[in-house]
Amino acid sequence: MLSAKTIQIVKEITPAVAANAETITTCFYKRMFAGNPEVKAYFNAAHQHSGGQQRALAGAICAYFTHIDNPAVLGPAVELIAQKHCSLGIQEDQYPIVGKHLLDAIKEVMGDAATPEIIDAVAEAYGFLAEVCVGREAAIYQELREQPGGWNGYRKFEVARKETESSEVVSLYLKAADGNPIADYLPGQYLTVRVDHPTTPTSPRNYSISDKPNGEYYRISVKRESALTENAPGGVISNYLHDVVQVGDQLEIGPPCGEFTLDPEQQDGRSVVFLAGGIGVTPLLAMAKALVAKKSSTPVYFLQAARNSDVLALRGEVQQLVEQNPLVKSLVMFDQAMADELSCGHCDAEGFLTLETLQNWAPLTEAEFYFCGPKPFMENVMSILNLAGVPESRIHFEFFGPKQELVTAG
Repeated sequence: MLSAKTIQIVKEITPAVAANAETITTCFYKRMFAGNPEVKAYFNAAHQHSGGQQRALAGAICAYFTHIDNPAVLGPAVELIAQKHCSLGIQEDQYPIVGKHLLDAIKEVMGDAATPEIIDAVAEAYGFLAEVCVGREAAIYQELREQPGGWNGYRKFEVARKETESSEVVSLYLKAADGNPIADYLPGQYLTVRVDHPTTPTSPRNYSISDKPNGEYYRISVKRESALTENAPGGVISNYLHDVVQVGDQLEIGPPCGEFTLDPEQQDGRSVVFLAGGIGVTPLLAMAKALVAKKSSTPVYFLQAARNSDVLALRGEVQQLVEQNPLVKSLVMFDQAMADELSCGHCDAEGFLTLETLQNWAPLTEAEFYFCGPKPFMENVMSILNLAGVPESRIHFEFFGPKQELVTAG
């Protein structure tokens, strides 16, 4: 447990740290990548370039300092970090590297205000959090290793099928190259793909499993991302998977991880509303397909929002669920619909999701809500759910990329 003195000091410095949090985290990454360049392989260069990684870490530090006297509040955040670390193969001996450079960054940014007493308190607070994370990660590694078909690290998988889902999305069906069983997973979890790119060093990438568990293969559905700038190699891996990887090729795959999940065995019949923006359909489709396969009595509402039919992915599989189960209802919205798409039945509505649309389509007062997609889409959904008075306990979402706060209007 943390000492009372450390808790007091951390709470006292929280406003100053919050005011300088992004400056500290930017300094931290620069120092860490310079002092320990080997860890750079774990970080997405595009997220670094956009500042998303720095902002996410800044938010995490502020949250921890704010709740330093009640760390149990941070349980969900710890689980997210632990799952991500296990997907990447982070080990206990890497925590001191982070701690050293974080303390050095605080000293550099805060200057004389970072007294030895303050640095000692922050070091103790970091050590406590690291111990919690390491303990949880050890348990996850053990679970992944010991379950039937499970493994730690990376395992060779062969691309058994490659299917075009839209102008932007392809699906890869992955089977274990060794022919041995594969681990089960909860719908919503992701795989880690490590590629030894021939020209551009890249970090491993996480891709949601887009199909229900089946014991034979994993499926990931990958959106082609364009490069942000010449100096930010966004889209390197997605373009490689689209253009280079073919049926019969092998990829290095990490075990299923992630805390954004839906367990069909735990559903009690309460309605579930899935709100998918673009490629955010992937984890939600796995959840919906698992519910229907279980022959659940749970009413399912599945909304897909996209620019138009050219980029709408996996619509046919959602429609199959509607045809298989009368408890499944779907809605398609295009915000940049092409000519006659609404009149031809390619979509059900045009424009962006509104509270009125959601009220007229789904049971707001009792449903569980799961949503995923681009940040503007997710901010809009969160704003709508807040306006509707949906309690936080019934709201579940996932970011593709560093976890950020959803800033909502109103």
